[in-house]
Amino acid sequence: MAKSPKKKKNNLKKTREAHKKRKDTGQKGQAPDKRAQKDKAHGGKKAKRDAAALKAYAKSASRKGHEESRRARAKEAPHQLRDYSYTQNREVSWLRFDDRVLTEALTPEVPLFERLKFCAIFQSNLDEWFMIRVGGLSTMEGLKNPPRDNKSDLTPAQQLDALFSLLPDLLGRQEEAFGAIERQLERFGLERVGVGDFDDRDNVAVGRHFDRVLLPVLSPLVVDPRHPFPNLRNGQLYVMCALDAGEEGELLGMVEVPPNAPRVVALPSGPDRYRYALVEDVIVQGLAHSDVFGSMVPTKCAVVRVTRNADIDPDGEGVEEEEDYRQHMKKILRRRLRLDPVRVEFQGSLGEELEELVREELGLSRERVSRLDIPLDLSYVYGLESKLPARHRQALLFEPFEPQGSPMVDASVPVRDQVMDHDVLLYFPYESMNPFLDLVRQAATDDECISIRITLYRVATRSRLCESLITAAENGKDVTVLMELRARFDEKNNIEWAERLSQAGCTVIYGSEGYKCHSKICQITYHGTDGIRRITCLGTGNFNEKTARLYSDFLLLTADKGIGEDGNAFFRNLTLGNLHGTYRHLGVAPSGLKPLIMRGLDREIGRARSGARGRVFMKMNSFTDRDVIDKVAEAVQAGVSVTLVVRGICCILPGIAERTEGLEIRQIVGRLLEHSRVYAFGEHADTLYLSSADMMTRNTERRVEICFPVLDPTCRELVVEYMDLQLSDNVKARRLTTSGTWSPIPVEADDPLVNSQEVLIALAYHHAMVNRGHADRGTPLSPELASLPPDVTRRLIALYAGYPATRVPNVAADVRPMAVGADPVVEDEVLARAVTAGAATLAEADKAVGENDAPASGLPHEPDFAADPDKSAAEPSPQKKEGAGGKDADEVKAEPTVEGSAGSEAPTTIVRRPPGRVAAALSLIGLGLRTLVMGPEAAQAAQAKADRKNEREQRRRERRRREGR
Repeated sequence: MAKSPKKKKNNLKKTREAHKKRKDTGQKGQAPDKRAQKDKAHGGKKAKRDAAALKAYAKSASRKGHEESRRARAKEAPHQLRDYSYTQNREVSWLRFDDRVLTEALTPEVPLFERLKFCAIFQSNLDEWFMIRVGGLSTMEGLKNPPRDNKSDLTPAQQLDALFSLLPDLLGRQEEAFGAIERQLERFGLERVGVGDFDDRDNVAVGRHFDRVLLPVLSPLVVDPRHPFPNLRNGQLYVMCALDAGEEGELLGMVEVPPNAPRVVALPSGPDRYRYALVEDVIVQGLAHSDVFGSMVPTKCAVVRVTRNADIDPDGEGVEEEEDYRQHMKKILRRRLRLDPVRVEFQGSLGEELEELVREELGLSRERVSRLDIPLDLSYVYGLESKLPARHRQALLFEPFEPQGSPMVDASVPVRDQVMDHDVLLYFPYESMNPFLDLVRQAATDDECISIRITLYRVATRSRLCESLITAAENGKDVTVLMELRARFDEKNNIEWAERLSQAGCTVIYGSEGYKCHSKICQITYHGTDGIRRITCLGTGNFNEKTARLYSDFLLLTADKGIGEDGNAFFRNLTLGNLHGTYRHLGVAPSGLKPLIMRGLDREIGRARSGARGRVFMKMNSFTDRDVIDKVAEAVQAGVSVTLVVRGICCILPGIAERTEGLEIRQIVGRLLEHSRVYAFGEHADTLYLSSADMMTRNTERRVEICFPVLDPTCRELVVEYMDLQLSDNVKARRLTTSGTWSPIPVEADDPLVNSQEVLIALAYHHAMVNRGHADRGTPLSPELASLPPDVTRRLIALYAGYPATRVPNVAADVRPMAVGADPVVEDEVLARAVTAGAATLAEADKAVGENDAPASGLPHEPDFAADPDKSAAEPSPQKKEGAGGKDADEVKAEPTVEGSAGSEAPTTIVRRPPGRVAAALSLIGLGLRTLVMGPEAAQAAQAKADRKNEREQRRRERRRREGR
């Protein structure tokens, strides 16, 4: 019997009531609504359904040991006494960072297709932020006593309200930018065709693709009282339709966009053009002209995407005693797909009633619903680069850049020998990661290599590094890999590599419960005729070949014995699960890194209060640790000059009266991701650390991180010059204002425009050309280098003057003019005679040739942020030599750690190689002995090594003399 018109009209209402009843009775397929149910006074039922999630959070928040001490410190600083006048909420700060990324998409100077990529980056950033931060706040919102943010004094609910009030304007800017860019790209031959814009040829191509490729794998679903609303997967696209079901009224139908189907479908195009449609639009078009839903006809369609909470604690529910941790992480990844929704997005319209049905079924409040006129997933953008018309590629893209070889490394000589000779500092992505990869690869087949130990956080899908580790294990080396399986969104890849490494014979261990291992350290141990020798590699970023081409990071390769001993102790402690070891040079979180930074700040505060100049420079990705924020504010109030470069979240505000007046905070967002962490203390940056850690509480207290000193004067000088260059950036840099927004750097009419990343790219190419012998002093500079002040250009070009890489330099022409008749061999013989005649020190032997050629002492050139020529007498020179009656003259002093205030430092003695000509003299002596004992082949090898050292030191000494040092 036919239904009455009234029953037909109320059919959708009955469907919704049936689903609501199913939710209230706890049937599967329904997701709880946290905020909406709160509005409807269903707090008790909600708390019961969320018991498992809240239990996991409570367990995470009640860690023993370090967590107890952290809570104790919190009690010592009562809530009501905390000063919020100079801090801001971290989530608001993050949204302003992502807005800064979006600004690059609106910048006309950025190539057009690169601007489209910035739109995609903005969206992927926002997706992750929703999954992690909004998801975490949503979980905390349900706690009985939710914690307040210690930077803004807001509860989780208040933070969420503030964030959702900012989102509409941000999403509106994204739509505006994306639409404008697509319209301009059409003029260059790249065109996206949407539903309703297909011509006759397009309809034929789209119909054929739908019928042959998509239709066989589509699984349609109609939601009615007999078919519950399904679980929508996190981040997956769905096409939903309003279906005319005839007498049954309007129903909701949906199909999942096949996750393995290519997103881009090519359409008929003319020459020098590429027209395409997105697969979801092809499905929308196909559903309207097919019988996928049988007799029910789609009247409206929309693309829908759900974002779910991904802030899941891998250790929250513990690991079974007999369970493999890899299997435990696989279960965690499966759970992430089914966690509570935190947002739903619509592209297109289903009508008010059906959209309300979707929202209620997902359990979301109205502010968590977004409606956009652009594609909901922009990840397809990167694949379009290969489709750009050839004649327009140059105008649409950044100029291609390949990482160059480091001037500190000679590709024709084993990396091990070079690192044993001198520290090597690599700066990605301007310099290639190959020296490190070659070092591990060579160690895998080196008979003297006995072990390789490494921590891995994020690994490339195709990793040369991991392949070398496998080779080493197969060759009988002792290979230990600490693989962090909890690296968010890289868990699956890390699990697969852990299984491969384990199968190859590597010892694979995992991070400690509750503490991710985020440190980047690799140590290679050799056992040769000279005993045990170690090379320690420490980085600010991951050992990842892919990200090393995109992220700016430092990697230090050193054979320093003190750092090597600390590295050995670090791996021993990790193997034993000891997170609170003591180290001489390294600052290791969770117990030793923050105190190291705090002592550095205290030292500069003490100097400022005593009338001396105190100076601090910090570069990091995010700054949220309240303890360090308060200490920085104290330093500024004491008169310390503090400069911060913070790429992302920054919770301290500058320029607040009587709190942070004089604090300078910069940010750089450009074509490359700024990722390095640098912490420098002292008027002349006499104490300089690189680190894997940002100043975030999670890094300083709840992760295993490493902060390591840069002891080699040349490497320290490189870091200082690079950071000085970033402070001179006035193109991509921004300055943080008192309101928490980022404003452009003012540029005077006659000021040169400095884009620090482009300058560093040009500098890498220049050094590579010089080292290949394709450039000399007369070679014209690139526009990026030529636009800099002459003294800056000269310093940057001279940075690697002492490191010939792949060519034998013409010492007489390139290094220094020699006196008429001067003969370097004769000069070396004079040095040798001086030593054998009983010269008391190497300095006296050098003096035997000429006092004017003695190597200069003192600190490396200081940058603008530490530029005062009047050096404090309280700061010892790191190259000052001991007298004849003291320690060996080839030992120099440095400050590997910060210990208290000025004057209380305990410098550490580290062995340095002697100056170039002295090295040559000693090599001549050794040459004679080796010739007698081992024969002419050993003598020839020793002579070649001495020549290389001699040439390097001569270049370095000449560079210092030219600069008047």
